Amino acid sequence: MKTMLQLPLQLKSFLKLGDAVLITDSDHIILAVNDTYEEVTGFERNKIIGIKAGFIKSKLTSKETYRSMKDSLKQHIPWSGIFVNRKKSGELWHSSITITPFKIEDEWFYIGVFRALEQLEEGLYLSEDKKIEVQRELLKVLAISCEIRDPGTEEHLLRVQALTEKLLKAHNEKNNLQLESNYMNNVIHSSILHDIGKAGMPEGILYKPGALSIYERKIIEMHPLTGADILNKMSKEINYDFIKSMEVAENIILHHHERWDGTGYPFQLKGEQIPLEARVVSIVDVFDALTTRRPYKDSWPEEKALAFIEENKGKHFDPLIVETFISLF
Repeated sequence: MKTMLQLPLQLKSFLKLGDAVLITDSDHIILAVNDTYEEVTGFERNKIIGIKAGFIKSKLTSKETYRSMKDSLKQHIPWSGIFVNRKKSGELWHSSITITPFKIEDEWFYIGVFRALEQLEEGLYLSEDKKIEVQRELLKVLAISCEIRDPGTEEHLLRVQALTEKLLKAHNEKNNLQLESNYMNNVIHSSILHDIGKAGMPEGILYKPGALSIYERKIIEMHPLTGADILNKMSKEINYDFIKSMEVAENIILHHHERWDGTGYPFQLKGEQIPLEARVVSIVDVFDALTTRRPYKDSWPEEKALAFIEENKGKHFDPLIVETFISLF
């Protein structure tokens, strides 16, 4: 068994920091903590020196966080992240931590600096899962409030969102796109906003039972621009990060009526000029519209709608995404 190292003199100055500090050896055995660490956690240094630093775990920190930390420290790269630990009292301790490897002669040491998230300037901390949940619900409320005139709209929006999730995940796996989970969550949650611009359309045109005139069609084709304007005005008034970053939502709103062959609207984008998120939502939106009764049409059988999607591969829709979509049924 390895003999526990003594704390090198060069590291003692770190214990004077105002934040909680914990120093370990290369095996993550605690060599020293400072007064702030004792005060915050309630653990006395003479009771914890010589044991593994992980004794304070709450099991609420994600496995991915620990995996990321271990990967960095094995390479002797500094790492920062969020831990949910437990104090001696049993109270949860949410903290931002930076761990810095420090080599002295032939030995590696790790200096962990903790700061309670409750003490940060923003005064608010949301876990990643909670942030995702809040984002989803806020966007849902926004989308439904913009379409409140039609009681059937909520069901359409939720179906589009559910099928977008299914299609995007399948397409990512099928084509090994390695899309980041944050991006996919943004696409899924933002898909519900695709038609918020219709809130600015006259009801007489929006729910007209017959064919639209050229003039009426031009008005309808303005709804992506109107929707993007609504989104931008809303996001400028809200400070939280999960609303401020709305590029994916704007792409879906603006471009879900563009066509692969460049004949769509409002900008006649072609092929991969159309953002991936808009290409995905485009197929889902059309499919749900075809298979749902509308004021101007009866619902189509699923088989007929799928045949339409297949026929328009390479014209209206991205051919690769169509292949994935058809494989879901």
